[in-house]
Amino acid sequence: MSDLFAAAAAERQAERAPLADRLRPIRLDDIVGQDHLLAPGRPLRSLIESDTLGSVILWGPPGTGKTTLARVIARTTKRWFDQLSAVSASVKDVREVLASAEARLGQHGQGTILFLDEVHRFSKSQQDALLPGVENGLITLIGATTENPHFEVNAALRSRSTLFRLELLGEPALRQLCARGLDAEPATATDDAVQLLIDRVGGDGRQLLTALGVAAALARSAGEPISVEHVEAALGTKAIRYGRDDHYDVISAFIKSIRGSDVDAGLYWLARMLDAGESARFIARRLVILASEDIGMADPMSLIVADAAARAVEFVGLPEAQLNLSQAVIHLATAPKSNSVTMAFFSARSAAQGAGTGEVPKHLRDAHYSGAAGLGHGEGYRYPHDDPRGWVDQNHRPAEVAEDVYYRPSDHGAEPARWERWKQDRTGGPA
Repeated sequence: MSDLFAAAAAERQAERAPLADRLRPIRLDDIVGQDHLLAPGRPLRSLIESDTLGSVILWGPPGTGKTTLARVIARTTKRWFDQLSAVSASVKDVREVLASAEARLGQHGQGTILFLDEVHRFSKSQQDALLPGVENGLITLIGATTENPHFEVNAALRSRSTLFRLELLGEPALRQLCARGLDAEPATATDDAVQLLIDRVGGDGRQLLTALGVAAALARSAGEPISVEHVEAALGTKAIRYGRDDHYDVISAFIKSIRGSDVDAGLYWLARMLDAGESARFIARRLVILASEDIGMADPMSLIVADAAARAVEFVGLPEAQLNLSQAVIHLATAPKSNSVTMAFFSARSAAQGAGTGEVPKHLRDAHYSGAAGLGHGEGYRYPHDDPRGWVDQNHRPAEVAEDVYYRPSDHGAEPARWERWKQDRTGGPA
């Protein structure tokens, strides 16, 4: 009788489980996305299907299928499959797993796979306790992490594991997942509702299914198909029109606002883009470009700030990285502006593409190989560090462009003082 009640309880629990759990794949072919790892013939798929998988670390953003993939492996392997969470497991738990794995191997010849979720949360002592078992092959580790393992995972453990990067789900994969969710509910949805859902989850498959489940419940209670309003309510946000044209128009307004030193406008467009699901990587790349294109030598720190924000996007991720992007926008918008770097490069490129042979002067040519001296290479070259001023007056360009001037500094920010100092170093006094 107790078994009947337990079975009934399990069945009802399965029916009430969140949509993401109900749709969790049980075969490799059921997994949506990650074709670069799991398409037929790909190395990871081949290792899983042949049950020869070694220790791996699955690394990627939330909702990309790390836990799902581990559970599929559990269904396909002939090895014993154990699971721990780094959030709750202790060193004692790790040692018990290793002891059981050793006994199992000795008594039955069966290997053990240990799935360790949130492996980056493991302390150094916990990782050190796990290392011997991984090192001698007693267990095969499958670690899952949302953090960059190069920063967060013990170097010794990492070096004994293969890293596989799971990517955010693209629109085709999200659309396929949404269709499965609608079939499972069952429910129907307007095209606009589906598109809004796909646009706003940022490639997170679990978030898509969670929001879809809520939207379906709201629509069912109203006796309607899932609409934009239901998706808005499920996501706790309002729809922002952001189609292909808006993508280009808004990024243009964003860059022009920062170039125009309008800090508040820059922050407004940043918020618009992030709320609409624009790629934080794309925004960060544009800021790095702007730092050299529109600020350059007027504030050389701007490139460092923009680069730091881009790194923060990779290291921290959204939503926290929105603060790093905001800091970069404020710095770049309030920095003095200069396009001298841009103008200098394109002037130099025009000269490099122009008439002439572009021959390297002989005194600048490589003189380190045998026979170079006989060709006159390096003859007459003056080593700047031999001069007390740290520089020497000698030609460094092909003859046809030797007198060209490409870099013309602006009068903004730090650029005039830097240029004046450069001139003084070469003349011994103010120019």
